[in-house]
Amino acid sequence: MRHTALPSGEMVPILGQGTWFMGEDGRQFHQEADALRLGLDLGMSLIDTAEMYGDGGAEEVVGEAIEGRRKDVFLVSKVLPSNASRRGTVLACERSLKRLKCETIDLYLLHWRGGHPLEETVAAFEELIKAGKIRYWGVSNFDVEDMEELDSVSGGKTAASNQVLYNLSRRGVEFALLPWCQSRKIPLMAYSPIEQGRMLNHPALTRVAKECGVTPAAVALAFVLSQEGVIAIPKSSTSKHIHENCRALEVKLSAGQIAILDEAFPPPSRKRPLEMI
Repeated sequence: MRHTALPSGEMVPILGQGTWFMGEDGRQFHQEADALRLGLDLGMSLIDTAEMYGDGGAEEVVGEAIEGRRKDVFLVSKVLPSNASRRGTVLACERSLKRLKCETIDLYLLHWRGGHPLEETVAAFEELIKAGKIRYWGVSNFDVEDMEELDSVSGGKTAASNQVLYNLSRRGVEFALLPWCQSRKIPLMAYSPIEQGRMLNHPALTRVAKECGVTPAAVALAFVLSQEGVIAIPKSSTSKHIHENCRALEVKLSAGQIAILDEAFPPPSRKRPLEMI
């Protein structure tokens, strides 16, 4: 496993596990927990979840998966914007901790901008840190303008990460947001780094994958992970896909292969609005 540094200097894995769409079907509960455990066994010890996913169901899956091995996990969860008042954030975190069956969340994120002032949410994050309920806080789906506004808020400069949509087919963040975060040593966490599988049959990806001896998913992940300070959190519930995802760490794309991908998935030539799904 390769690692990148948080602003504090703490190292975290660049390849983790997402849980969006987990916890929605009780019949899949144990399979999903087993998948996360396998990812942990392979070194993907960063697990990302949120109170929104499965109305808390994904956090319950994570709680099951990490029981007995909490110390081996860097745990990320998120508060919904509708809950992100000062008091609401604290209460939401306490509910998440109960579902996760643990005492501390390593990184707690505001899921996206909402109606509550950033000052309130940041103050709540600082309160949660003092109480030992979270270790770091960050944001999700924040563009450059949002990050600059956050910077102006009391305590806002201590954000530890920004989680956004980033993959080969959605490269807009490379123009302004990724350089902004890189200049401040704030890791960018890429959700849906393989576009939920929708781009994996693209001829350019399959060509490069064949050259590398891996799957198109592994190439797509390897491309994202080749960017400085980027963490990818693909979601998978099958052992086959988890092993395939892990092979992305073995892939070193050549200049020629990157040129093939750039032609198929052009990098941005201007700033674009931040994409979300």
